[in-house]
Amino acid sequence: MAGFDFGKTTHRPIERWTSLGIVTAAVILALVVLWRAGHNPRTDDAGVFANLIGIAPQVEGPIVELHVRDNQLVRKGDLLFVIDPRPYRYTLEKAMATREALEGQIGDEKRRIAAQVSGVSVAKSGIDAAAADVNRWAAAVEQAHADVANAEQGVARMKAEWAYASNNLHRLEPLLEKQFVTADQVDRARSLEAAQAQTLKQAESQLLVAHAELKSAEAQYLHAQAQLEESRSQHQQAQHSVLTLEPLTSQRGERDAEIKTAQYNLDNCRVYAPFDALVTNLTIAEGQYAHIGQQVFTLIDARTWWALANFREGQLRHIRPGMHADVYLMSRPNERFRGIVESIGFGVTADPDVIGRLGPGLPDVQRTLNWVHLAARYPVRVRVENPPPDVLRVGQTAVVTIREH
Repeated sequence: MAGFDFGKTTHRPIERWTSLGIVTAAVILALVVLWRAGHNPRTDDAGVFANLIGIAPQVEGPIVELHVRDNQLVRKGDLLFVIDPRPYRYTLEKAMATREALEGQIGDEKRRIAAQVSGVSVAKSGIDAAAADVNRWAAAVEQAHADVANAEQGVARMKAEWAYASNNLHRLEPLLEKQFVTADQVDRARSLEAAQAQTLKQAESQLLVAHAELKSAEAQYLHAQAQLEESRSQHQQAQHSVLTLEPLTSQRGERDAEIKTAQYNLDNCRVYAPFDALVTNLTIAEGQYAHIGQQVFTLIDARTWWALANFREGQLRHIRPGMHADVYLMSRPNERFRGIVESIGFGVTADPDVIGRLGPGLPDVQRTLNWVHLAARYPVRVRVENPPPDVLRVGQTAVVTIREH
């Protein structure tokens, strides 16, 4: 027993227990890491980005004022640059002068139309006067017909009385020789016959005058009718000659549109920042000719920043919109930025080595078989809360950890 080593026998259980403890701790640590990796997904495949817009003018011309410099922070409403406004100001003045000229034409036409309308009223009055004359002469014709009828009746009556007096005279004259009547009776009969003959002539003269007055009234009536037709024609002609303002007033909309367009172009000569932003990629100077729709420089929207983190597809079941996240930047590894998961991507470009290539004809499926399958990664958008100014930059490398609480 002299060669037996009691120290080695004593330390073997301790070494075994130590080894077992180390293995157990490693297993527990691995399990904790796996649990945390499953429930608090983490990735270093992430980057910082923000929305970008290209500033492109809506009018063209040389840039006469440039109020920004590259990488400058601008606030919403700050003046960025000014395009020469003179051509657009002249266009606006011309459009306003054209509109004033149109209003002057409309005023002249209104006065001319008022005079023409007055002429129509005069023509209408002429129609009324001519119609009154027609009615008056129609009444005169009727009166003349009545006078002729009365005169004819008077002539007929006078003829009858003269015939009676003449016959009575012719009866008495033979009886005077036989002294059946006196000479005085014959003289009275002769005087009566002469008086009746004279009265008959007067009645016939009145009949001729009545006929003449009838013809005159009929002529005046025809003349009044002709005057009435002429007045109606003049009234119709006056109505047709009245102008309308519609061809001029319909141009108001076009002139107003020209003024608004000119004012719009003039206003767009001054370009303002649409939001708080960072100027980048500024490579121009005053005098540069700006073209419509061509980008002059870029603005980075400084209001909202995101970390775009690519997580393996197996981790997505542990990520939901609204969860909290921690964002670390490579430039500031010891500073934590808090974030909120906004959305999870639903599609990435398929790997042609896995599903082949899709195109016209038959699908192109690879014949090779990969023993190692790499998980696809989907972008998760994390909005950074209260980002500090002048820290975040588009394209920065980031590490993102999703937290359940």
